[in-house]
Amino acid sequence: MRIGILGAGQLGQMLALAGYPLGNRFVFFDTSGSPSADIGRTFNANEDGSALQAFLQEVDLVTYEFEHLPVELVRQVAALKPLYPSVEAIRVCQNRAEEKALFDRLNIPVAPYRLVASAEELAEACRELMQQGAAAVVAKSITEGYDGKGQAVLRDASDAQAAWQAIGHERLVVEAFVDFVREVSMIAVRGQKGDVVFYPMAENHHSEGILRYSLAPMPDLAAEVQRQAEGYIHALLDALEYVGVLTLELFQTADGRLVANEMAPRVHNSGHWTQNGAVTSQFENHLRAIQGLPLGDTRALAPTCMVNIIGQSAPAEVLLALPEAHLHLYGKEERPGRKLGHLNLVAADTASLLKNVEQASQKLPDAPAPKFSFVV
Repeated sequence: MRIGILGAGQLGQMLALAGYPLGNRFVFFDTSGSPSADIGRTFNANEDGSALQAFLQEVDLVTYEFEHLPVELVRQVAALKPLYPSVEAIRVCQNRAEEKALFDRLNIPVAPYRLVASAEELAEACRELMQQGAAAVVAKSITEGYDGKGQAVLRDASDAQAAWQAIGHERLVVEAFVDFVREVSMIAVRGQKGDVVFYPMAENHHSEGILRYSLAPMPDLAAEVQRQAEGYIHALLDALEYVGVLTLELFQTADGRLVANEMAPRVHNSGHWTQNGAVTSQFENHLRAIQGLPLGDTRALAPTCMVNIIGQSAPAEVLLALPEAHLHLYGKEERPGRKLGHLNLVAADTASLLKNVEQASQKLPDAPAPKFSFVV
């Protein structure tokens, strides 16, 4: 099929790389002004809409790599071509207020929260949540936040004015800080007929708001916790009549409870480990889903860790000398905070994998030391 992708970054490029063996061809539509995908053809958005029309003439169906797109653009696409996931999915997922309301409706646990529209309301929400026991609160923009952007941690109501100005949005969601032992993600795929498959949950290590390591399967994860996360994401998939890959980010507390943080309607950074560590990658499964093909096996083949390469890389010959290393570069120039690529490290057992991850962290400039909750 001729598949159109809204967005022209590394996620779109990896979708295309997974789709070519299936006989697909790809066209990209870029709204950022700085496309990095270097495969297939890219149309750049213009004011008169002619580029969008030309893009749509080249494709049979459309998907997207990034949820921060104008909803009106997505509606225009859906009116002319099959679009997966749906307009409703992207509308909800790019708006934290809508997302929280959906979680509440489906009885998916979230941290106590408030919606505010001024610095004064932010201060009051901070006081209320702290009176209820929160040690701190996290204020987030309702829209456009990712990789730690548009967020601030408040430890006192007196921080509200500075936080409001720093975030610079008209509405914020204010959440009680969750005392968690680890951050995890659940990735699932739903087909056009409602069939669903789940990947093993991954443990994620963030630094300065950016994901640095994702490891799966988690060696100490109770089967009941995996089933609980599957139940939450299955409810979301069905409620949205979703088709494709959906990611649910969660916190796990010391008593084993899961608290939902946010979801992403797309292939996800924390699922990159599936390229080399699972029977079927998240990218191939997304394409299978949107084309109505049978979904692939999601079993982990071996303990695997994804290591993000941020800002500055090491020479390829250094990284590929690591045991069982698979290098995925995005073709981007080095720049502070920029995702340049990732390593997938595979090993026969978790202990060996952790040694390899430690070696990788020492090879990459400014990479934080990996930390996982199951390592004493």
